[in-house]
Amino acid sequence: MLLCRSGWTETVSPSPVVVDLTMDLSVQGHVIPPDFTGLSYEQTQLSNPEFFSASNSQLVGMISRLGRHGVLRLGGDTSEYTFWDRSAKPSGISLKTTAGPDTGQHPIRPATITPDAIRQLKTFLDQTGWSVIYGLNLGQGTPERAADEAAFVMQTLGREKILAFQIGNEPDAFTLNRLRPNTWGLDDYLLEWDRFFQAVRARVPGAPFAGPDTATHLNWLLPFARKFQHEIKFLSSHYYAVHRPTGTIDRLLTPNERLQLEIAAFQQAEQETGLKFRMTETNSCPSGKEGVSDTFGAAIWAADYMYQLAEAGCIGINFHGGGYGWYTPIAGNPENGFLARPEYYGLLLLAKAGPGRLVSTKLSGTEASPHLTAYALRGLDGRLRLALFNKNVDRNAVVRIHGANARSATVTRLTAPRLSDTTDVTLAGSVVGADGNWTVLVEERLSSHEGVYSVSAKRGSGVLIVFG
Repeated sequence: MLLCRSGWTETVSPSPVVVDLTMDLSVQGHVIPPDFTGLSYEQTQLSNPEFFSASNSQLVGMISRLGRHGVLRLGGDTSEYTFWDRSAKPSGISLKTTAGPDTGQHPIRPATITPDAIRQLKTFLDQTGWSVIYGLNLGQGTPERAADEAAFVMQTLGREKILAFQIGNEPDAFTLNRLRPNTWGLDDYLLEWDRFFQAVRARVPGAPFAGPDTATHLNWLLPFARKFQHEIKFLSSHYYAVHRPTGTIDRLLTPNERLQLEIAAFQQAEQETGLKFRMTETNSCPSGKEGVSDTFGAAIWAADYMYQLAEAGCIGINFHGGGYGWYTPIAGNPENGFLARPEYYGLLLLAKAGPGRLVSTKLSGTEASPHLTAYALRGLDGRLRLALFNKNVDRNAVVRIHGANARSATVTRLTAPRLSDTTDVTLAGSVVGADGNWTVLVEERLSSHEGVYSVSAKRGSGVLIVFG
């Protein structure tokens, strides 16, 4: 019996479960594209031009470590309180702004986006290699101002750096946030979205769009997709796995019915309209929860969740964060430096595995280890990868791997002493430095017996296997 820092207990079985995993390389699944990984920040962060800037070298390094083709999404609750002003200059106060996720505990202060912020954003994107999903203010903005902002953003960043514009953040919550009267609904939103869209397209022909960027109303997805299927690049929505105060590490690592409903809604819309989907804002718990969102458990959840979405056909994911929020993958600011939180290591595991096409996996013998998951893909280099996640808190496992058809295999582990740990997390035995520096320190080599590889998967851990 182990007592964890958060006060809950783990009873560990003395003997591991033996599980068989069979890969069928002839059965191919969806593609994980190079720009699958993304981060999401509050729009207010743009009021400080020095944050998303090439001069913020530590953040450049941390984000670049997650891949050279990721996606930075700018939106969040504050996007409806952030106003573009072509003639404004940064203020002394804004130059110190570090915007964390909105907690809903205090009124949102209006902020200004200046031309200098967009120019600096260009340097940041050039340094990281990332593109951007850029939010426009629907809640309190006007079509004319949105069009002027989009025109300047497009001219400054360049078309190749803009994955999509989004009009409004979580419009299905506008009545709750008192941005619209209680009588306002989906039909009203569709009309407003179209007015903003038409204004932007008149100024910026061919500007790419996505939407509806909803919070919880899955029944908004299909009507939006039907109406604008020829005008948008992809569908978008938000998802948080657990909620306060009931959210725990155990709940986070347990299959989630809400996620399955969201995936089903996206897949229905794709089947009817052909539009792919991206999870443009997501994380463990709304506003985050100490002892859950900032733990190693969140790292295991994040890595497994990314593969779940990819397996379902999702084209990308943006983990929300910023500042010192409990769930932010990267915590800090330019003055004090930046730190990789545990969740960052889950994203890093997928980055190490890289993009590619998923192939079929089948687990058997998991009755005593129900929260063991596996995902295999053929990388762009032709090599086979296998990611295993033992989300069970009480049982180690040994996985016997069939069908790899490989002569060699190396193992990288995502580990920490306990799922509740907020530090001591490593990938390949190494920690991530403040500027994103990370090197492989520990790798294991596996040998096969009659074509079968066996690997241990400790409770509460991740395993990445690369076959040669």
